[in-house]
Amino acid sequence: MTQAERRKFLIDYLLSERSETAELPKDEYNQKRLLRSLFNIRMPKEISGEFIKIQDEYLREETSRKGITDIADLVPVQKGIYLWQGDITTLKCDAVVNAANSQMLGCFCLCHGCIDNAIHTYSGVQLRNACYEIMKKQGHEERTGQAKITPAINLPCKFVIHTVGPIVGGRLTESDCELLKSCYLSCLNEAVNNNLKSIAFCCISTGEFHFPNDIAAQIAVDTVKEYQKQHEIEVIFNVFKDYDYELYRELLSAD
Repeated sequence: MTQAERRKFLIDYLLSERSETAELPKDEYNQKRLLRSLFNIRMPKEISGEFIKIQDEYLREETSRKGITDIADLVPVQKGIYLWQGDITTLKCDAVVNAANSQMLGCFCLCHGCIDNAIHTYSGVQLRNACYEIMKKQGHEERTGQAKITPAINLPCKFVIHTVGPIVGGRLTESDCELLKSCYLSCLNEAVNNNLKSIAFCCISTGEFHFPNDIAAQIAVDTVKEYQKQHEIEVIFNVFKDYDYELYRELLSAD
């Protein structure tokens, strides 16, 4: 099947699951938006083996076309630390960190620009199912500062580590800072406890959760450096915005 044929199959399947019909957009861009939207709103539940096979082929081809960046090809800015600007869903390392919400099921907003939405979209519907099983067993929403690990399914990395960062509603507090530090430590511990050698961090709690970028970056760098004194693990600080890149570049060149 071609990518277009796979995309049409996936759209038709997801619409039929909802007992809905829709005219397939004629252009590729809007077809992709429709498919992503259907991924985003699908609740966790069983799905056919045929769907999984075609979805997996489709998503891996899409990621391949975007281009995969391997940690082995990156140059460290400090021993065991890398700074990389780009799409975290294209990183090949042991684990990437997802900035999740307390429900821990991914973003349900159509084509939202958050990292949670992107990771769930390009991993595939299996990721939401995996998260659902973890949360059902846990019996309560994920607490801020904690982390859970799942397979990465169709992403180039091996695992996704999901963490819930603090939401800053007004003045930044010491508690907010401690909770953000806990996010980094929880993710690092999950990685080490699962014998992983590398982890890529997004800018946890910045953006939608309104944690000040500069203070968040300082906490991230300080926490990772302190942790690496006792544990061997390579860390990628993954940024998307130029502003965050400059913040981390300055912090990591300060030594």
